[in-house]
This record gives sequence, C-alpha cells and structure tokens, in this order.
Amino acid sequence: MKHVSILIPNGHTSLVNIAGTHQIFSSVNGIAERFGKGPVFNVQLVGLSRKVPQDTGLFTVNPERLIGELERTDIIVIPAIHGDPQDGVKRNRDLIPWMVDQYKNGAELVSFCIGAYLLAATSLLKGKKCATHWAHAGAFRKMYPDVDLVDDRIMTAEDGIYTSGGAYSYLNLILYLIEKNAGRETAITAAKMFMIDIDKESQSPFIIFEGQKDHGDEIVREAQQIIEQNFQDKMTVDELASVLSLSRRSLERRFKKATSNTIVEYIQRVKIEAAKNSLETTRKNVNEVMYDVGYSDDKSFRNVFRRITGLSPIEYRNKYNRESAVING
Repeated sequence: MKHVSILIPNGHTSLVNIAGTHQIFSSVNGIAERFGKGPVFNVQLVGLSRKVPQDTGLFTVNPERLIGELERTDIIVIPAIHGDPQDGVKRNRDLIPWMVDQYKNGAELVSFCIGAYLLAATSLLKGKKCATHWAHAGAFRKMYPDVDLVDDRIMTAEDGIYTSGGAYSYLNLILYLIEKNAGRETAITAAKMFMIDIDKESQSPFIIFEGQKDHGDEIVREAQQIIEQNFQDKMTVDELASVLSLSRRSLERRFKKATSNTIVEYIQRVKIEAAKNSLETTRKNVNEVMYDVGYSDDKSFRNVFRRITGLSPIEYRNKYNRESAVING
C-alpha cells in the first residue's frame, strides 16, 4: 500500500486540489476491493503545523501529520498555491528539503497546476519537462529558465516526478497515478464514478494566447504590435526586420529570448487565436475563417490549427461555439 502525503502549504491553497485528491484516492481502495485486490493508498494530509489557516480567512485545514513526524512516504502531492509565486515558495521553504530527502529515498513528487512553482524550487525539475497552467507559462519560464516547460500538456511524467496543467486537469493526473498503481480497470471505474474524461493529453484547446509582453525589449514589443495589428496580411520575417531596422538574425534572436517563440510561431499563434475567436462567436465556415486570418492554403491552416489547439477547426467549433453546441446537443 502506498502512503500518499497531500501537502497543506501555507498561504492560499487550492482546497479543490486537496479535497478532490483525498476523496478520489481514498475511494480507490473500495474499487480495488471489488476486483479482489488489497488496499492501494493510505492518504494523509501533511503540513508544517497542526492548523493552516487560508489567507482568505474562510477556511482552516488541519494536517494529520507534520513533516517531522513522517519518516517515509511514497507519493507527495503539491496542490496549487495561489498568489505571488515567489512569496508562496518563501512561505513554504521548510517543505523543500523534506521533499528533496523523500524523493532521494524513493518518494514520487506530484504537482498540480501552479504548485509547480514550489516543486521547481527543489531544483529537482532542472532539465525535466513540467506542465503548469498555461496562463503562468511566461512567469514560470522567467523564474525557472532551466526547467523544460511544456505549456500545451495536461501532464508530464519523468523520473518519478509528475506535473499537471491548469485547474481541473489535476483530475487526469490523478487517474494516471491510479492506473499506474492500481491498474487500468480500477482507473476506468474511478473515471466513471467521478465522471472524469480519461486519457486527455493536451490543454491546448483551453489556451487563450495573449502574447508574452512581460519583458523589457521595446523593439520586440513593437514587433509584436505590428504582427497583432496586421495578422491578416502575409508578412515575412525579413519584411518585419526591415520595418524595425534590424537584421533578421538579430530580430529573431531577441524575439525568441523575449517571448519563447520564434517570429513564425508567434505569427501562427496570433492568427490561430483570431481563428478560434471567430469559430467560437460567428457563423462563418472554416474557409471563410481561414481567409480572414490570412491563410490561403487549406491544408496548411488545418495542420497549424490542430498543432496549436489539439483539435481540427470543425472539432473546435463544435466544442466551443454556442450555436453548434445547441444544434449538436
């Protein structure tokens, strides 16, 4: 039986992550029993103090164990910690050496959403893939440039370290861990019991691309503005560099450093974001949307759209356009 430590960090923590994980993992023992198996998880809330009041003033969580009382655990779950990430790490710095020691002794580490900030503070994510909420991608990369952030993924799994993307995607990671420890049959039953869509892999359909503007390069900001105001037009990197009086090589280097995208990738994402908005809110067909955002080649548009969103344009419209949802419902 695996001992699961759900951390109760100081600050404003996702109670949904805590309660949901506790409930679903605890229910697995009953499900496994139906299949003639023994108990799978022993789940406990673990913290730095006996009472952890939330910053909101609305709730207090009472950990069952303190980290100093727990010699060994098998799985450590880090819920999302809201608010300023650096402050969250600072207020919970005493958890970091304990997590590192437990990992070195064989424990697996699991972070949900922006709980990835605290996990990354252990330095155990260096060079590894990590998922977090897509809206935090830029800030996370700045704070932890040595972590391979994959902001389009719902979850990652590498060397006993697991991370999940934004918000309720933690449920998909929970199912993954259930399958890993209790088998596919038990995971499917848990998915049905809690009505969770099993086997999701991408958070791309949910990403709202707003451009990475939180950098100090004014030339790059000007380039972004030009792209965003003229995305319907065909624009080459050479033309953009000429307008900004820079060499192509210099502009590409500065753009990639500031935004974590190449110029071509940024143009594509701006175009696709406009296409997504049109598919969500208008009755235009896919070809009309394609031409509106500056594509003339149907195959190219559909390939780029699927690569960025994880869905075809038709699938995206059916999923997010209100009128399509009513008709298909």
